[in-house]
Amino acid sequence: MKHNIYFLLLGALLLATACKEDFLQRDPGAPISKEDVFSDPLLAARFADNSYNFLIDDYGRISQAQRHKGTTGQFSDEAIGSGAADFLPYMTVMNQGNFLDPLATDVVEIYTRMYQGIRNVNVMLSKLESVPWDGSPSNPQLIKAEMLYLRGFFYFELAKRYGGVVLLDKALAAGENLDLPRSSFDETVEFILNDLQEAENLLDTQSAINYNNQRPKEWDDRQYGRPTIGAVRALRSRLLLLAASPLHNPGNDAGKWKQAADAARSIMDMGRYSLHNNYANLLNQGTPINEYILIKVRGPRPFNSGFMPDFIMPPSSGGAQGLLNPTQNHVDLYEMSNGRAITDPTSGYNPQNPYANRDPRFYANIIYNDMTWQNRKIQMWVGGTDYQPGSSSFTRTRYYCRKLWPEVYRGGSTATAILNFVFFRYGEVLLNYAEALNEAEGPVAGVYAAVNQIRTRAGMPNLPTGLSKEQMRARIHNERAVELAFEEHRWWDILRWKKGKEIVAPTIKAMDVVREGNRFIYNVVPMAAIYQRVFEDHMHLYPIPRAEVDKSRGVMVQNPGW
Repeated sequence: MKHNIYFLLLGALLLATACKEDFLQRDPGAPISKEDVFSDPLLAARFADNSYNFLIDDYGRISQAQRHKGTTGQFSDEAIGSGAADFLPYMTVMNQGNFLDPLATDVVEIYTRMYQGIRNVNVMLSKLESVPWDGSPSNPQLIKAEMLYLRGFFYFELAKRYGGVVLLDKALAAGENLDLPRSSFDETVEFILNDLQEAENLLDTQSAINYNNQRPKEWDDRQYGRPTIGAVRALRSRLLLLAASPLHNPGNDAGKWKQAADAARSIMDMGRYSLHNNYANLLNQGTPINEYILIKVRGPRPFNSGFMPDFIMPPSSGGAQGLLNPTQNHVDLYEMSNGRAITDPTSGYNPQNPYANRDPRFYANIIYNDMTWQNRKIQMWVGGTDYQPGSSSFTRTRYYCRKLWPEVYRGGSTATAILNFVFFRYGEVLLNYAEALNEAEGPVAGVYAAVNQIRTRAGMPNLPTGLSKEQMRARIHNERAVELAFEEHRWWDILRWKKGKEIVAPTIKAMDVVREGNRFIYNVVPMAAIYQRVFEDHMHLYPIPRAEVDKSRGVMVQNPGW
């Protein structure tokens, strides 16, 4: 919808995926015109690659002041952020339900960013046939498939936030009418499905051979991160699950759930993907593993990258501030190792020994009091090294996030580690399938098989037999919260389930830890008012940014309640 992304963005082009140095051999003061770009297949391919830069591709991104801070999990019951002055306002406006505030970056900025990506794609698609590709290593049919996939991804990011949006299959020229109405959610889904089907058809043909004679399903390391058939199907699975969920399927049409189940099943039946053998290092793999369907390719993160020392790590480990603090609400979702919830009187849970015998994923995801971390015991009591009351640089909940913190990152160390941003992995696909199939057919054998694969990998017992559909739904919802913790799923699951008032609005809790001699006293406590959330039913859909509505001269209709 904006015209500020166009052909003179040399700087943006230099960021493009899979760049080659010969692109840099130009007079740095020479402008690159529209004609230059699309008369040169190398520049045209780089223009296409620039579209990848509009994807949401890291965990920390909410703060405008410092882009490495803030996750959507901190809008939900999953985690909170402490009171850093350059960070908390961006969380507070969402926590208080002020989604139309200019500081609500996930509402205001993502709308513009996705349409910028869509424009880049549409320009590339419009010029594809005019580029003299003969003799170039690039294949226009594969580029077309990539562009269609990315356009589908951009529209999915819009649909999951706003519902139906303005659909554009071409780049609008200067002078064209920009005041366009929104399409319905169903029309938006259909538009995305069409793009994905065309992309899959192109990827599945011999005409898509490219890049060192590689088929897209066999990318070499230099091209890994481009979409494959599996990635197309994974996006379709996520889209159809959204469309089948209560937010967009109030009549609970079983046919929509069946479509979502079939979409996930189509990935399972490919035989190309499987669960990685170790949940604890799932995000830290330097080479592709069978669980990865699509990830953001990047090298090891340096300690001074910002994300680690300024968002994840407290001063006690050599960082500046540990702002990603899991809540007690989230911690309570981890079952005991016997498979029983901690609320079950037969589970063996001891409130004064709360971290014993829990789901192994708890130990992979959470840093807690008295655990061994970086060759020392974590101290979460007043006077301990890892907690200071009143300091925004230390945890407010007495927990830190282990999943996004490779243990090698600590003060004085020069070691680095991989921390991948995962767009899609096979574990999600299994959970998508289980949820959709349970809603379509009830807790049949396929539902149990999918969830139990996840639990077996984690070291947990199988689900008990004889669960009702409602009981299975609750177990699957809980399984998603634990298995996909801190991977940018929880907030979106809550919204599509329409469970914001049930999950987000209740009291956000923390753990209080008191040390007395050689023992600890644990008490669950409510957090201060600033960390509590406001949530009403209309908040399950984001509002269209106010500026977009205001400038549309009445054409753009706002979402209800906003």
